[in-house]
Amino acid sequence: MDPETFRALLTADGQALLTALREHDHADDLAVATRLRRTYDAGLVSAALGQARLRQRAVAKFGAADAHRMYFTPDGVEQATRATVAAHRAGRFRALGVGRLADLCGGVGGDAIALARAGIEVLAVDRDPLTCAVAGANAEALGLADRIEVRCADVTGIDPGPYDAVFVDPARRTGRGRTFDPEAYSPPLSWALTAARTVPFAAVKVAPGIPHEAVPKDAEAEWVSDRGDVKEAALWFGTEPGAVRATLLPSGATLRAAAMPQDPPPVRPVGRFLYEPDGAVIRAHLVAAVAAELGGGLIDPTIAYVTADEPRPTPYAAGYEIGDVLPFNLKRLKALLREREVGTLTVKKRGSAVEPEEVRRRVKPRGPNAATVFLTRVAGAPAMLIGQPLKGD
Repeated sequence: MDPETFRALLTADGQALLTALREHDHADDLAVATRLRRTYDAGLVSAALGQARLRQRAVAKFGAADAHRMYFTPDGVEQATRATVAAHRAGRFRALGVGRLADLCGGVGGDAIALARAGIEVLAVDRDPLTCAVAGANAEALGLADRIEVRCADVTGIDPGPYDAVFVDPARRTGRGRTFDPEAYSPPLSWALTAARTVPFAAVKVAPGIPHEAVPKDAEAEWVSDRGDVKEAALWFGTEPGAVRATLLPSGATLRAAAMPQDPPPVRPVGRFLYEPDGAVIRAHLVAAVAAELGGGLIDPTIAYVTADEPRPTPYAAGYEIGDVLPFNLKRLKALLREREVGTLTVKKRGSAVEPEEVRRRVKPRGPNAATVFLTRVAGAPAMLIGQPLKGD
């Protein structure tokens, strides 16, 4: 879709089509397109059907209320920040006293929307004309045009000096797919870090797998998860240099350390309780902090499962009561589950080559009861831990 075709979606006919297609089942696209083309231009019908599909995909990130008012490109849906994560970051900027921010590599405007809703004036910059048109339309559709200025330009030509803060989300994809070379980002990570250091506050979005040794010493590193899934990492400037942070959404619980952790948690025998740290905690290398909070240790020096003798509530890990600690043996597991009439089996793994689907296929769980099995290593040896989630987790 080009900018001209997109602008047609903003006309009365385009809006009528989008409204009609809101609840459309896209399995029936051909018949619907044939019917609509009797009344509307064929190109407009095609564009509206494509936009309706993108809006349905975007619901997972933006929620239905916003997604069905917004506009998207295929790349925009794929690369946009989840609304909960964008709102968290906007809240941090607002708490720092930021009033004006340059959102460099703004995309379809997801971050700009969250920032504007937090009361921040935003300059959203992108170099793609269609993406800029979509971002501007989104600001209008959500009633935020007075707080969001969309500028179509190369971000490397923008002077961030007049702003309190910058946010940079470099594209991590090239024409050949995802790139893991920071200097192949667009713009390169080195440029983004330089821009970040020119203003009082900044955040630069990076891949969640960034090695800790690659984090600049003058940056705070934050990993963010949403409902247990790690969504992003960001390097913050002007906050707490050298600190690491794991933030869990939607609760907003934050675990931080003043410096990159050095000492690993102790290793000990499996106790009655097992805790599975959130992915953001693991990425931030803060498992030791969770182990200390729980009065526990690791079951293996290379596995991020924490064991303890007492149940303690924590927002940073899911807890389980363990009834069996056994050497890995699928035949034995099958017999035990059959004896206990387990039909609902949750299989988790860390440090095991066996896939959960393979386990379920081979043990054939049947019965009214439920159990969780962990395929892992205990003190270096393959093991099976069988238990139940703690109530409230």
